[in-house]
Amino acid sequence: MFIKQVIIEGFKSYREQIATEPFSPKVNCVVGANGSGKTNFFHAIRFVLSDLFQNLRSEDRHALLHEGAGHQVLSAYVEIVFDNSDNRIPVDKEEVRLRRTIGLKKDEYFLDGKHITKTEVMNLLESAGFSRSNPYYVVQQGKIASLTLMKDSERLDLLKEIGGTRVYEERRRESLKIMQETGNKRKQIIQVVQYLDERLKELDEEKEELRKYQQLDKQRKSLEYTIYDKELQDARRKLEEVEEARTKVSEKSAEMYNAVLDSHERLKDLDKMSKDLTKELQSLNKEKEALEIQQAEAIKKQTALELDVKDLEERMAGNMQAKDDAVKQLNMLQKEIQDSTDELNRIKPLYDNQLKREENITKGIMEREKQLSILYQKQGRATQFSSKAARDKWLQKEIDDLQQVLHSNSTQEQKLQEEIVGLNEELERLDASIERRKSEIKELESSISQARFNSQKTERDKLQDERKFLWEKESKLSAEIDKLKAEVEKAEKSLDHATPGDVRRGLNSIRRICREYNIGGVFGPIIELLNCDEKFFTAVEVTAGNSLFHVVVEKDEISTQIIRHLNSMKGGRVTFIPLNRVKATHVTYPQSSDVIPLLKKLNFSDKFTPAFNQVFGRTVICRDIDVATRVARTDGLDCITLEGDQVSKKGGMTGGFYDYRRSKLKFMNLEQKITAFVTEQQQLDAKRVLDKSLLEQHKQDIANANKQKQYISKALENKKKSLADVQMQIDQLRASMAMKQAEMGTELIDHLTPEEKDLLSRLNPEIADFKEQLINCRSDRIETETRKAELETNLTTNLKRRKQELEAIISVAEADALLDEADLKRQELMDAKLLVEDVKQQLKKISDGIDERTKQLKGIKDEKINLKGLEDAYERTLQDEAKELEQLLSLRSNLIAKQEEYSKKIRELGPLSSDAFETYKRKQVKELQKMLHRCNEQLQQFSHVNKKALDQYVNFTEQREELQKRQAELDSGDEKIKELIQVLDQRKDESIERTFKGVARHFREVFSELVQGGHGHLVMMKKKDGDHAADDEDDDGPREADSEGRVEKYIGVKVKVSFTGQGETQSMKQLSGGQKTVVALTLIFAIQRCDPAPFYLFDEIDAALDPQYRTAVGSILFHIHR
Repeated sequence: MFIKQVIIEGFKSYREQIATEPFSPKVNCVVGANGSGKTNFFHAIRFVLSDLFQNLRSEDRHALLHEGAGHQVLSAYVEIVFDNSDNRIPVDKEEVRLRRTIGLKKDEYFLDGKHITKTEVMNLLESAGFSRSNPYYVVQQGKIASLTLMKDSERLDLLKEIGGTRVYEERRRESLKIMQETGNKRKQIIQVVQYLDERLKELDEEKEELRKYQQLDKQRKSLEYTIYDKELQDARRKLEEVEEARTKVSEKSAEMYNAVLDSHERLKDLDKMSKDLTKELQSLNKEKEALEIQQAEAIKKQTALELDVKDLEERMAGNMQAKDDAVKQLNMLQKEIQDSTDELNRIKPLYDNQLKREENITKGIMEREKQLSILYQKQGRATQFSSKAARDKWLQKEIDDLQQVLHSNSTQEQKLQEEIVGLNEELERLDASIERRKSEIKELESSISQARFNSQKTERDKLQDERKFLWEKESKLSAEIDKLKAEVEKAEKSLDHATPGDVRRGLNSIRRICREYNIGGVFGPIIELLNCDEKFFTAVEVTAGNSLFHVVVEKDEISTQIIRHLNSMKGGRVTFIPLNRVKATHVTYPQSSDVIPLLKKLNFSDKFTPAFNQVFGRTVICRDIDVATRVARTDGLDCITLEGDQVSKKGGMTGGFYDYRRSKLKFMNLEQKITAFVTEQQQLDAKRVLDKSLLEQHKQDIANANKQKQYISKALENKKKSLADVQMQIDQLRASMAMKQAEMGTELIDHLTPEEKDLLSRLNPEIADFKEQLINCRSDRIETETRKAELETNLTTNLKRRKQELEAIISVAEADALLDEADLKRQELMDAKLLVEDVKQQLKKISDGIDERTKQLKGIKDEKINLKGLEDAYERTLQDEAKELEQLLSLRSNLIAKQEEYSKKIRELGPLSSDAFETYKRKQVKELQKMLHRCNEQLQQFSHVNKKALDQYVNFTEQREELQKRQAELDSGDEKIKELIQVLDQRKDESIERTFKGVARHFREVFSELVQGGHGHLVMMKKKDGDHAADDEDDDGPREADSEGRVEKYIGVKVKVSFTGQGETQSMKQLSGGQKTVVALTLIFAIQRCDPAPFYLFDEIDAALDPQYRTAVGSILFHIHR
């Protein structure tokens, strides 16, 4: 075994980590200049191996840490790597690493990276051969010098330490201490025995008088016992009487107290009844106020309907008169319309002929003017153009321009034709729509007139009864809603109490977070996602526990996001179940009628199956606890009964009472029912506002369609005029183009042909004649058009509109719409009267209820006053009885005290003879007291007698025998301790002699090896009677007795050496410094040979050696490693 490597960091001068090269298994030398850290390196190894650095204080620890420039070092360590190929360290490894780490507050050892204690380290080193009694396997700097200055007695102490005599000395000191304590105890026992012998002599003389005194004392005790016993019996009898009286008073008090409690309970019941009645009264008053408001509204509606009916009746009478007038006016108006229509029919053909004639005349004028213009242009061509080609070129250009204009007009013509076709189709569509709306209006009017008046008349009574029933149902539902809302609040509070605080706060925070940050994919807690039969509530709750409040989310990223928000806002704690991370496991359930899988009794969405399988998948419902135990043992499933008793698959059983009233699922189910109920009522309320005003919408559609039709008709007429103008322009363009094409290619002449001249002479008169005809025709057309417009305007704006009004008046009167409206109003008036009557009845019923509850409240108040008076009377009676009871208790206390006093006196009498109980039993108390007085006078004559002489004599005799026995035991123990001390002294001397012989032998051998031709030996100095052996001039003379009183056999070890081998030997005082160093090294090598270690460490042991001895020391070291 040897050191392979040393690793140091932060220790003394080594700030950074320093690791040595692997050491040789033989001899290794560490050399370097002063200040290079050789001593600190040596201290680092001792820091791990020796106990020099044990029990360090804070300043000692700080001194071991590096204190150079830079950051402060807070901890340091030294690690030594051992070659353990010879297994000297009892670890099954060929290389062992031992590290010691030290800081300002820590000091730890590590063996191969594992923490071990300091004691374990010392034991390992001891087992490897590093003896704590022989620390000379490490020879530090200065140790040689200290050995050269040792006295003979100190060298003896060194041998004792090496020989292990410390154990014997410690055991000897302990034995001496025990022997000293035993001697002290023997002295005390001897003193007490002497005292007891003296007292026994005195007590022997007092025994005779004591016998006489005891006879009288026996008589006195018998008399006192009889008196005390009689008094005690009397006290017990009186105490029984007091107890009986107190029991009667207590029973009476208890009856009265029970009556008071009953009155209290009755008062509580009355208070509760009063509160309930007050709430009912408040509710009835509110309902009464609402009904009064409803009554006022109903009366107001009734009054308004009465006025409407009266107004309609007046209007109906006026309508009948208006109908007659309208018929007369309509006949006259129809005649006037007929005359206007006939005249208009006569004027229209005339107007059309005039318009057509005007157009023909205009067209003829335009054609002739065009021909005239062409002739004039042709006539001037010869002067306008220089040649035929120039004229043809100009004509071609004109033709091209006309062709472009013609193309544009043709395009416009086509577009106008398409628009006219579209307008005609729109007119047809509007006509069809108007006809469809009219037919729908007829159907609606027919349906309304039949359904409204026929069916409603037949079903009116039925609907009135149904409405009355619905009113009553609405009132009941409103009351039930108020009651259910209160139950909801109570259920929510109970659910909050049943939910852990952190979880409840967490669930509320999750709802707020999802709402604020718009987080989707959160489905809610398990308790909100499941539904089941009420009989399984207990089993579900016990199985799930707090898992009922685990929140199911779509993905784990959502839960991570919500958890971050919960941490930031400190919003409680919640457990999430991400559906993408939870996998449904297959479970094989037993096939038995007594076992049902809990999962099959739960209703939930299929997408939540993995979450519910995780919570409830391995649990089955069993018929009873016996079946549950069997299934859990055989099938490895968690079992539960409907009562909530659990049997775990691991063997654990949980059961007992479960409060079903605090069921979380019950609260949640109630809340869901109430929510559904409120939702249903809202739907019923919303369904009341659905069917309105389709007929008016159709009429409005027809009016809009007629307006649109008029607009389209005007637009169509304008389009037709525009088309006629465009067609006329096209004809003119074509004629002009034809004339220019005809002119092209003809000869360029400066005069017209005879035909053209003839035509030219005829055109001007024709144009003048046509213009005159146009003026006359236009004048006639304007006159005819004016009359036609007057007739059409009168027909459309006046006559026909008036006719429609009169026909509407007549049709309204004939349709009897006001009659129908009057019937409706009368029906509504009847309904309003029924409503007023119904409200009156409800008000009367509620008023009767209010009066009844007011009477009940008054009765409760009177009963409470009576109970309060009765309670006050009870209180006064109870106070009187309490006083009486207090007196009885005082008397009882006195009797108990008297009883205890006599019992105490009887006990103080001590043991009595058997005849003392019956001797004076028949005598009276007074006679007994006289006898006791005489006996006490006789006892006064023996007042000087020691009353306890006999007892003391017996006690002292027993104590003396016990002490003598104890003294014999102590004497025996003292002899054994002396024998042990002699054995320890003998073994100690043997160990010293054995160690001395070994060290002395090795000393002679080593000295001969170091000093060639020299010789040396060790001399043991013994104590001789009367002989003061010579020694050095110091204190190495014979020792005095030690602290244990023993004179040491050996007093020192003297060194005798001769460096020349001739002459007398010399002592240490006579040697030079170098020679002393040789002797000290010889002693160290001798000790090491006597008790070898695995390796040795020397720090500058050759510092004081003469040169001639260093080679010898080197050869010794070479011999050691071999």
